[in-house]
Amino acid sequence: MFQIIILAAGKGTRMKSQTPKVLHTLCNKSMIHYIIDQSKKITSSIDIILAHKYEEVKKSIEKFNIRIHKQNLEKYPGTGGALKEIPLIEDKILILNGDMPLITTEEIQKFFDIDADIVMSIMKLNNPDGYGRVVIQNGNVKKIVEQKDANEEELKIPYVNAGVYMFKKEVLEKYIPLLNNNNAQKEYYLTDIIEMAVRNGLNVKALEVNEEDFKGINSKKDLAEAEKIMCNRIKDKWMKEGVIIRLPETVFIDAYSEFDGECEIESGCVIKKSKIINSKIKANSVIEEAVINNSEIGPMARIRPKSEIIDSKIGNFVEVKASKLNDVKAGHLSYLGDSEIDSGTNIGAGTITCNYDGKAKYKTKIGKNVFVGSDSQLIAPVVIEDDVIIAAGSTVNKDIKKGSLAISRAPLKIVKNFYYKFFGKK
Repeated sequence: MFQIIILAAGKGTRMKSQTPKVLHTLCNKSMIHYIIDQSKKITSSIDIILAHKYEEVKKSIEKFNIRIHKQNLEKYPGTGGALKEIPLIEDKILILNGDMPLITTEEIQKFFDIDADIVMSIMKLNNPDGYGRVVIQNGNVKKIVEQKDANEEELKIPYVNAGVYMFKKEVLEKYIPLLNNNNAQKEYYLTDIIEMAVRNGLNVKALEVNEEDFKGINSKKDLAEAEKIMCNRIKDKWMKEGVIIRLPETVFIDAYSEFDGECEIESGCVIKKSKIINSKIKANSVIEEAVINNSEIGPMARIRPKSEIIDSKIGNFVEVKASKLNDVKAGHLSYLGDSEIDSGTNIGAGTITCNYDGKAKYKTKIGKNVFVGSDSQLIAPVVIEDDVIIAAGSTVNKDIKKGSLAISRAPLKIVKNFYYKFFGKK
């Protein structure tokens, strides 16, 4: 059995944000949630160490049912200090950072597959300037040297510390009590354990990792770069599953959206927390927290949360919110909010459901085979039964019985020659 300890106590000051760093999102999902999800595929024995905005982060991760600790920063600051009061449970313990959302289960597993007292991740950089170097001999770590202390030969080394480690339990039990904070920062450093272990002849193996998977997030620029990578991974996954995505570099699909059956997503679309089933989403449409089933949406449509669209065609500049549409056509320029619309119904251009009176939201119910003429206003709460025609330009503020025609228009008044009188010419 393995234990994973996630270090997530830092303030993340370079993010310049009131939001805790680990709660910043990539593709609509918090970076710490990615790390926990990947870790849980390896083991159920997971600890996370928090400090900055402890309650806010704790609330976000309580659903994962992992062990949550608060680091005593006054007594034990630093990465090594984070481990001072953490129970060491399993034989092998992996230390992860809470700002590495691109790490995968496959990369985590590699640490546990190596038989060593310590496995240290390293990255090969084309330009390692500014980083400490890791001196390696026959796959073993010999020492870590800061750039300012490195000699000419050591400065040529391209390998740097990637910041993830696997320790055998007995190694941490021995060396954590030996950590001290006799340094300029007055902090306890995890890397000091590596140095002590190397001096004492322990087997410290180097594991070369991919820079992309171990990318740390320290700024909003880093966050944007990581989100681009994550978004591409998500789209690659769904294209492999058979989803057609036109110009995928222009499409945003978040971490929570799902696709089933034959689906096509055209360029410029945004899809968040939605399920798309056997449907086509046309260019520049936005789908949020909705279910789209056997339907065609857009172009330039917006389907908002709590909507379910079944066997329907929703056209350009149509907005649907908290509504269920079953076999409905709404071709263009309409707002359908808090509504239920049944099969065979056609919604004319410019139709709106007036669902909000400034204090509360109300429901519009439309039955089967209803023809709603263009530029109609349906003032909720209202029920329109089956087989109804609503004439263009009507304002409907009462229930309409089955088979009826509803028409609401002011008489047309024509004033002859008014144009000439108004402009004073003929």
